[in-house]
Amino acid sequence: MTGEARNALARAAVGLAVPVVAIVVLVWWSPSWLYPWFKAFHIIAVIAWMAGMLYLPRLFVYHCEAEAGSKQAETFKVMERRLLRAIINPAMVATWTFGLWLAWDGGFLRDGWFHAKLLLVVVLSGVHGFLARCVRDFAADRNTRPQRFYRIINEVPTLLMILIVILVVVKPF
Repeated sequence: MTGEARNALARAAVGLAVPVVAIVVLVWWSPSWLYPWFKAFHIIAVIAWMAGMLYLPRLFVYHCEAEAGSKQAETFKVMERRLLRAIINPAMVATWTFGLWLAWDGGFLRDGWFHAKLLLVVVLSGVHGFLARCVRDFAADRNTRPQRFYRIINEVPTLLMILIVILVVVKPF
């Protein structure tokens, strides 16, 4: 295993361990007076996550036009890496952490609408993982997909977001 792969694995482990530990502590402590604050932080995290998820594929569209090794391509690589590491990844972790605590504290774990929402958030997290892989492919000049692919994939987070918001607000079942 290379040093870079070890670092990525360590970052992934920390990224998973932090929210799990935070959720366990919050469930044990159960500070229900924090509910409105955590709800606000959850919404802020969702907005940041979605902003990044909507912007990253757009960067890929423009990156496809840049010649490999050009100054423009190198600039896109930096933008994509920073967007993923500084905004999208932390926002996803915060979204999951606050969201799971809110679901537990709010008693939503048994509700059908919540199960559907959770499934869609898992799918959105999968899209997140796919986009992270695309960042690595672009960074290594291994992208094989055309602009049209990224234009289409850019709509997936939007569709998921719409469905998730409808489930949360309408609670149809």
